[in-house]
Amino acid sequence: MTIFVDMDDVLADTYGKHIELYNKEHQKDLHISQISSGEMWQNVPEEHYPSIRQHALQPGFFRNLKPIKDAIEVMEALYKKHEVYIATAATQFPNSLIEKSEWLAEHMPFITWQHQIMCGDKFILNGDLLIDDRVYNLEHFKGDTLLFNSPHNVNDTGYTRVGSWQEIADRLL
Repeated sequence: MTIFVDMDDVLADTYGKHIELYNKEHQKDLHISQISSGEMWQNVPEEHYPSIRQHALQPGFFRNLKPIKDAIEVMEALYKKHEVYIATAATQFPNSLIEKSEWLAEHMPFITWQHQIMCGDKFILNGDLLIDDRVYNLEHFKGDTLLFNSPHNVNDTGYTRVGSWQEIADRLL
């Protein structure tokens, strides 16, 4: 089985990093448990929108993301059993291409460079399964899809959802 796996908010905790930086910048104590839906910037006062939008432009933002719970262990097991590729949008922000490559080298060295697809649009992917947190990436994929839960997609419907890497392991291993 050929499986494509997104990075941001699937393997790496982008949403959590936004919260961490927001709390530091604005001396707040926001927690993910306080967010019921929407993008991070939609959950803060309007005057703070610009700072949220700048996070991904900061050097180190993508490089210093924490792995999502159980992602590394399950990915390693999947990689041994299936043909697994990382498929991540890495051209939108100036630092993301190199930082995502460095993140993968540190956290998932078993994923060889030949299995890392850094792209702009995922419509080019052709395989059996795409695991992503963004519906717009799943819409045109011709294979099966799994929508990885994130606050920004709680209101999206029409896709099979997974809420953890353990759920993915239960389905695919």
